[in-house]
Amino acid sequence: MHCSYTPCNDFHTHIITFFGIISFIKTKELIIYYYQLALSKSSAPLLTYASETKFAIGTILKVPLKHTVKNAIILDEVQKPDFDTSDILEDTLLYYTPKQLEIAKFIAMYYFSTLSESLALFVPHKKSVSAGVCLECNSEQVQGDENPHPHPLPTLTQPQQNALNAITTHQKSLLFGVTGSGKTEIFIHLIADTLQSGKNVIFLMPEISLTPQMKKRLSKYFGENIALWHSKLTRNAKNKILDDINSGSIRIIAGARSALFTPLDNIGLIIVDEEHDDSYKAMTTPRYHARDVAVMIAEKLKSKVLLASATPSLNSFVNYPIIRLNEAYSKNDKIYKFIEGDSINNNIINAITQTLKNNEQAIVFLPTRGNFKYLHCPSCGNTHKCPFCSVGMALHRDNRRLRCHYCGYSEPIITKCTTCGYEPLSSNRIGTKEAVQVISENLPNAKIAQFDKDSITTPKKLTQLLDSLSKRETDILVGTQMISKGHDYPDITLSIIMGLDHILSLADFRAKERAISLMFQIAGRSGRDRDALVLIQTQHEDYFAPYLKDYELFIKDELEFRKTAFYPPYSRMARVIIENRDATKAKNLTILLSKKLREFDRVEIVGEGKTPIEKIANKYRYHIILKSHSQKELLKALHNINMLGIKIDMDAIDFS
Repeated sequence: MHCSYTPCNDFHTHIITFFGIISFIKTKELIIYYYQLALSKSSAPLLTYASETKFAIGTILKVPLKHTVKNAIILDEVQKPDFDTSDILEDTLLYYTPKQLEIAKFIAMYYFSTLSESLALFVPHKKSVSAGVCLECNSEQVQGDENPHPHPLPTLTQPQQNALNAITTHQKSLLFGVTGSGKTEIFIHLIADTLQSGKNVIFLMPEISLTPQMKKRLSKYFGENIALWHSKLTRNAKNKILDDINSGSIRIIAGARSALFTPLDNIGLIIVDEEHDDSYKAMTTPRYHARDVAVMIAEKLKSKVLLASATPSLNSFVNYPIIRLNEAYSKNDKIYKFIEGDSINNNIINAITQTLKNNEQAIVFLPTRGNFKYLHCPSCGNTHKCPFCSVGMALHRDNRRLRCHYCGYSEPIITKCTTCGYEPLSSNRIGTKEAVQVISENLPNAKIAQFDKDSITTPKKLTQLLDSLSKRETDILVGTQMISKGHDYPDITLSIIMGLDHILSLADFRAKERAISLMFQIAGRSGRDRDALVLIQTQHEDYFAPYLKDYELFIKDELEFRKTAFYPPYSRMARVIIENRDATKAKNLTILLSKKLREFDRVEIVGEGKTPIEKIANKYRYHIILKSHSQKELLKALHNINMLGIKIDMDAIDFS
């Protein structure tokens, strides 16, 4: 019988192939990738982890940390370290794009946060599991809509058309338009042009109090292409918007600061409305200014950015091309009258009474929410302070409590002075709650609504209040700065402005700018469709009177002062805040940091020592205020002293 060796050869071949595969598998197992990761929303140092899987920079992963599992972002692929590493657990299917990483790195550097804290501002993108994703690719431009708006666009007046034409010639510009001049109609035309070109839009407003009214106006022209984004949205609502962004059905994101960091790609236009508003400045780390970050993002994306305000900030007035709208859309007379006092007096009650007789509406502005700001002792003069913060406690009569607006501590209302025992205590500086009470006592049939952060706690309450006003179910709106935020109240014919003297007296180089801007903004809420009266309660009529109808005159006068005193926009300012439960340690660290900062010749120390509010949440507080002609030198000095235990506020606007 003939014996064939073929099977033997085949067997030999299979054996070689088998061991080759095993060898290949073993070789593949030896390929380990090492990544430097930043823990999400953390100030912890960067960590190194290992994985057999290749990941792109920006991928968000789950990693073990001690006895917990944390999310972390890949920042870089690195060489094998000389220490043992833990393995990456799994992919979250979320990622940050290269542009998001680039912008986050700038924010971290300029506003003195960790990269993780900066990235926490951004909403990451979702990976498409079926199609995969290229993290290094830029989003492709979508095809432009032939008709991106279901309704005809508003007709522009010639001044509006001239302004629109001028805006299109600049990459960044400032629309300086008096109240009621029709800035929103220009926004609508710009948005339509941007959508038609295949690009998307971000529309920023300073607070969510503005979003319902603005969405209603924009939705009329852009239908379901627009979504509102703000911190009060539920998780489900946010997820729905993110899915719609991902599918391309959302082309416009409108909202407060956080809207700037949604995963909307292919941005062609960023609008920053009411750009002067301090609400754009974050008061927690990273302490960024959304207006300034919007300008930076637009530059990096090569998109257009438009700032707009009836009372532009001095910084924007100096730094950007100005397009003016000098006349209101409706020609109505506005009479200004100055009155004395510091409370709801007969002049105010009489003006409101006449307004209600005319079947019209009124707004009353006060700088203080709640009831009286403080309880103080007429005998020894001491103010009843929070035991953990060196500030007076606000009086909230609704629930008969005193509350600290800094740390949240509350206690029952007291009547006896805790220092000298005198009784009863007095209260000063009228607030919204008491103003409502006083007006109600004088005008019992008036329908009054309170408009502040104590009363408007949800978007639903805000919508209900604005609806009540538009339906004439409310006669008088009493509120704080929320009342000045660009709302359109067509039947308001009386604006009452109280408390400007308090704002004017603040120890802040921007005090005059804030007081004058508020005066214009609140006055601008009335007289939209008919003649109006503005009552200004102040002891400083001589100061306010020259600027009543000319905000630009104020800007020019104030710029002369700023230039002479070397304040922004002619310098950069920063504030270093030192906090410690031990007052001596806080003081000693302040002295040490001050000594280091004096080594930088081009950086000036404006002031140092205890902060105006010396203690918050049982921590003693010191600060150092700096300014410099050179942004580069100021940043260099601040990075030289940056350490744990201090906070650095670049371009500070609050010095309390």
